[in-house]
Amino acid sequence: MPVTTTGPLVAVGEEPGDEAESPTPWLSVREVLARFGPFVRPDRGRLLAALALLAAAAGCDTGVVVTFSSLVDDAVASGSTSSIWGVAALWAGLTLVGGLFTAAGGALLVRAAERVVYRLREATFAHLQRLGPTFHSRHSSGDLVARLTSDVDDVEALVSSGLVTTVVAIGTALCFTVAAFVVRWQLALVVLALMPLLWLATRIANRRTKAAARVERHAAGRVGAVVAQSLANLPLVQAYGTEAVESARLARHGERWRAARVRSGLISTVYQPVTGLLEGFGVLAVLVVGALLITSGQLTIGGLVGFAAFLGYLYPPLSQLGELNLLVTAAVASSERLAEILDARPDVTDRSGAVDAPARRGRLELRGVGFTYPDGGGAGVSGIDLTVSPGELVLVTGASGAGKSTLTRLLLRFFDPGRGAILLDGVDLRDRTLAAVRRSVTLLPQEPMLFDGTVAENIAYGTADATPLRIGEAARAASAEDFVLRLPDGYRTRLGEDGVSLSGGQRQRLAIARALLRGSPVLVLDEPTTGLDGPTAGAVLGPLRLLAQGRTTLLISHDLRMAPFADRIVVLDGGRVAAVGTHEELYRSSGAYHRLWAAQHPTRAAAPSAPALPAGRHAARPGTRPVVDRRARATARPSGGPR
Repeated sequence: MPVTTTGPLVAVGEEPGDEAESPTPWLSVREVLARFGPFVRPDRGRLLAALALLAAAAGCDTGVVVTFSSLVDDAVASGSTSSIWGVAALWAGLTLVGGLFTAAGGALLVRAAERVVYRLREATFAHLQRLGPTFHSRHSSGDLVARLTSDVDDVEALVSSGLVTTVVAIGTALCFTVAAFVVRWQLALVVLALMPLLWLATRIANRRTKAAARVERHAAGRVGAVVAQSLANLPLVQAYGTEAVESARLARHGERWRAARVRSGLISTVYQPVTGLLEGFGVLAVLVVGALLITSGQLTIGGLVGFAAFLGYLYPPLSQLGELNLLVTAAVASSERLAEILDARPDVTDRSGAVDAPARRGRLELRGVGFTYPDGGGAGVSGIDLTVSPGELVLVTGASGAGKSTLTRLLLRFFDPGRGAILLDGVDLRDRTLAAVRRSVTLLPQEPMLFDGTVAENIAYGTADATPLRIGEAARAASAEDFVLRLPDGYRTRLGEDGVSLSGGQRQRLAIARALLRGSPVLVLDEPTTGLDGPTAGAVLGPLRLLAQGRTTLLISHDLRMAPFADRIVVLDGGRVAAVGTHEELYRSSGAYHRLWAAQHPTRAAAPSAPALPAGRHAARPGTRPVVDRRARATARPSGGPR
């Protein structure tokens, strides 16, 4: 049974998580800033420098407007352009300096923002890898990918670059407002009278956008999940001719995503003309009042033109604040989805003072082990007592639902027992760190897992000190080198995602080579021959026997082809140990085991006997690496060998 878990079973066309938009509560902007602010702290210096530069640019823009007013008045008063060159030079200088400040501040802001995105994504991904089957069974991989990409970007737009932009926009608006009152307070009052209307338009748009943003982020995650699942199962989709079904699934979630995005887009589309209309009314009111002041001698033409220029600088930051408010709404929805990951607690954690050293011998003891899944699903175990010594191969078998997969998860500490204890070299697994346990136990999963890398990289995965020589030795021991050398670039051939170009037996042999290279004292073989035909399964049995030599080996399988070679066989039934013995003993005495054997070998009248793997005399010395016989004659690395 595979250790990895998929999502809960759902009807065709449904997705896990469809029953609720999100289990997370609404977060306020203050809570978001407090939660994600620590990711910004390392770049506070850059952000403050960007803020200072952008504020200086706003100051230069204020000076530009003031000099523009003087420029117009001097030209009108003198009737010639000769008297305006000094003011024009000042105007050009302020414009140039302001542009330089804007460019420098923007560059610092971009660098800081991308560093925040990197830290947030890295921290979220690291925590996601620590979460166990309980969390991952409730969330599809496509939705998690969406959270790690677009949701991270949205949160950054609020807590770092968005925050700086907001402060700059507020500062700029205040700066121009104060300057407007200094230049002509009567006209400034006209502009100020329109501010409540702008605030009201922004408030209404924000309220309507909030719900749409949450639906849009959730629907985006569901679209990603459908695409990821369909592509992962593309051979099945094509073989069954269900392309239309998958397209319908995508269309259903895509329709929700489209509707939410259309709703947000319409709000934004309406908001911009409304604010533009209010700004237009403001300019018209200023021109009317300004004309009246000019006719009464209280205002010059240059003063009116300069004040109109003020409006051209004042309204953009006000509009920007309104648009940022809509951006904040989307960022809050994304922050809730990231907080759900970061707040999730792993199924297992390290105890204080846990031993970080891996086991040396690998003696395994299960004492009254019991476990029930938190959600009540899955086959638990109860009262399991078992001891496996170094060099011993024990086959754990039973019907589906007997608890075999649960036992595998407990041995690797994906879960901890609810009752009893599992001891490794006399130390409770819970008293060892997770890293120490997983350095001590090597898993060979039911489905060989390969990465989009070279053959050598896949064999060396999980072994930091792997050398080309050891990689080649492990491949030869796993009977993999023959087909590896036939690949276009030998050990340097890229396998593609999940080794799609290899056969099942070839993928399994590479996985065996990876396990051989690790050399951990405890080995867990999880259904290693499932899905392989007779000849292919027979081809991997030899490498599996070699892999088991000298190690504490648990073979978790319903396939009994290796039963005659096991030192002992443990039969699980309903989560309990139903029988223990050798193949011959259980065939004669155990009804449960006899039925399992007969179901797989209906034409055999009796069980064939075979010598068990040697538990002591010919086994590799416990604690040593059984990967390679280092006394064998060294051979030159063949062409295409691992580098």
